Amino acid sequence: AAAEIMRTDGIARATTKEIAQRAGFSEATLYKHFVDKTAIFGAVLEERLPELGAALRHLAGRVGEGSVEQNLEEVVHAALLFYDEGFPMAVGLFFERRLLESHRAGVLRHGSGPRQVNVVISQYVRAEREHGRVRPDADPEAVAAVLMGACFQHAFHRHFYGEQPLADPADTARSLVKVATDGIVVRQPDDG
Repeated sequence: AAAEIMRTDGIARATTKEIAQRAGFSEATLYKHFVDKTAIFGAVLEERLPELGAALRHLAGRVGEGSVEQNLEEVVHAALLFYDEGFPMAVGLFFERRLLESHRAGVLRHGSGPRQVNVVISQYVRAEREHGRVRPDADPEAVAAVLMGACFQHAFHRHFYGEQPLADPADTARSLVKVATDGIVVRQPDDG
């Protein structure tokens, strides 16, 4: 019910009263499962798009394994889908300053938020740099910003122009990662 309301009416109109009513519960029952509306929003995104959370959780354990590009492609692929699905739900936050401030405070209480994706990616790139697979002069924060900024821009453009979803998000992820990593990844002799 929360996902449907957030997608069609936006997060600003997704009151706990409306969510509970559409779900067939009392508002009190809703609060037995969720601390606040921010927790509901987080749960909706995690339920609908668990791939991004899983990709981010696994990224740190992949330092030195596979290729840097493949590891980042998994995250970027999941982020493309996440931002595309989440954009219509989240855009309503910016219509009302009070709502944005309340949501921001809730996100900080929960230790989450949009910046966390960049933090995890930059930590991974920094660890790969220390491992010798990324050039010493690479800027981990810039790599994360370029990749996630591109994912967000894809979602923004698609929804703004009313375009169809990406035909092949994995191919788009590969292209974005290639552009971002060509100048930073240390090539081994057997990499070709």
